[in-house]
Order: sequence, then C-alpha cells, then structure tokens
Amino acid sequence: MLNGGYFIAMLVALGGIIYMGMFTYSYFSCESCDNEWISLDVKGLEKDFKHRLFGQHIASEVILKAVKGSLSTPDPKKPLTMSLHGHSGTGKNFVSQLLAQNLYKNGLTSQYVHVFMATLHFPHVQLIDQYQNDLQKWIRGNVTLCPRSMFIFDEMDKMHPGLINAIKPFLDYTSEVDKVDYRKAIFIFLSNTGGDKINEHTLSVLMSGKTSESIKLSELEEELSMTVFNNSNSGFWQTNLIQTNLIDYFIPFLPLEFKHVMSCVRAELESRGVKNEGIVATIASSLVYYPKEEKLLSVKGCKTVVSKVNLYF
Repeated sequence: MLNGGYFIAMLVALGGIIYMGMFTYSYFSCESCDNEWISLDVKGLEKDFKHRLFGQHIASEVILKAVKGSLSTPDPKKPLTMSLHGHSGTGKNFVSQLLAQNLYKNGLTSQYVHVFMATLHFPHVQLIDQYQNDLQKWIRGNVTLCPRSMFIFDEMDKMHPGLINAIKPFLDYTSEVDKVDYRKAIFIFLSNTGGDKINEHTLSVLMSGKTSESIKLSELEEELSMTVFNNSNSGFWQTNLIQTNLIDYFIPFLPLEFKHVMSCVRAELESRGVKNEGIVATIASSLVYYPKEEKLLSVKGCKTVVSKVNLYF
C-alpha cells in the first residue's frame, strides 16, 4: 500500500493526474524540488515591493524579513505562517503573487504552490468533515513531494468556521507528523476581516496630521488577531491556530491614499508602454475616496484601476 506522498511522487515522475477528494491536479512538468527551481531572489523581491507594491510599508518590511529569516534557517522550528488582512484592492493577493514569483522559478504556476479559495474549494458547510480530510491528505502528500511547498488560503473571511483547524498539526512546533516534516513549508492566509479596524486606525492617524508611513505593526497586530478570533463569520473564529499561537504574523494592509492610487495608475500605464504623466491624476481622480469632504482614502484601493485605464487607452 503506497502512502499519499509516495504515490504522488510516482505520478509526478511519470507524468499524470492526481485525484484526491475534491482536489485535482495535473502534473506534466520537469520541475524539481531543488535550489534550481526554488530559491529566494531577495533583491528581486525587494525591488518588486519597492516599485510595484504601493502604500504597504508594514507588509513589505515584515514579509521580507519573515521569509528571509525562515528560508535562511536550515532547521526551522515550525512552518512560516502569515495572515494578511485588509480590504479588497490593497494588495494581499498581489503580495502572494510577488512572493511566489521570487521564490519559485515557475511562480504561481509552480506545482509546489497551492491556492485554495473558500467559495470554490469549500462551498458546502455540510461537507466540512470531508473537506478537512481531503485538505490534510493534500497537504501531507504535497509536502512529502516537496518540503518547501507554499499553501495560500484565500477568502478566509468566507471559510466555514472550524474547517481550518484540520491543518493545526502541520503548523505546530514539531519535527514530524506521521513521518512528514512540515517545518519548511509556507502557509499564507488572506482575509478581509479586520479591514474596518485597519481603515479606522489609518484614518485617525491621517486626521491627526501624521502620515500613514508612521503606523507600526505593533499598533494593529494584536487587535487584528483578536478581531478575527472573535468574528463568528471568519474562518479563524475561535480557531486553535490562534489559541495556540501558531500564526506567526498578522499583517495589516492599509487603505490606499490618492498618491498610492496614482502610483498604481502610473504602473499600469507603464506596463502598457504608455508614458503620459498628465493623465495619471485624471484617472486616479475618477476613483471614489472617503471621507466625503477630505477624500483621503480610496474606497476600493487600486482594484478598479485597470478598468479605469481601459476607458482612456
């Protein structure tokens, strides 16, 4: 009887399709779990954070240090776990993409990067037991295949409470679980939960005459963890992952100001080969901002920038 990881490894070697409960994955790749295919490009990640991610000084600094620290440790104590919080359009998914691009040669398309969306992969509350079992098998099999696997859980605010507890054994301070070592894996959780708290704090800072760049992680991290833990509509509600302190970082993604939206517009134009500084402010001004009088923060971050640019080019 083959165990899950060995069976997967055999299929990968031969080329084929894996069926495991609700998950299906096709493997027709020569990709390998070694330094040729998996190696952190620190300078590349720093450059991307500086020139492509706007208004997120906390996330840029914390994630860069966390990933560098985890990957430079030959014998880590536990897997790296980061929970990213903020409203839509602030860059949570984009950061995950940039990290994958600078760690895996094939980026998000790497067979060692796994993205789960709550509404797509876990839609039915009555199937939680099955989801938990399938999720454990999937993670166990893929970490057996490659210890440096990355698992991204999107829409944590839409996940059924209790489901994520299934992965607790894999995030703990232990060298092995059923003869599999998970300590080199990376787990990233994306959630809108806590976004209101982040926005309120940022607006208060701006209204007091300070800059958003003055906000520190310590001002928001503890409140974020408590907010998601006590939110009955969150996948982290009363979860063992938070109770036992297995989430290494709760990282706030701040709401974006007009200057940040302008940077998003400028970057989108440059990606299309367009250099027209005169139109940048015009397009950025077409987005909606709040409060109504001061118009300090973008309601949708940079989420609608592409569609706005399409109206001009």
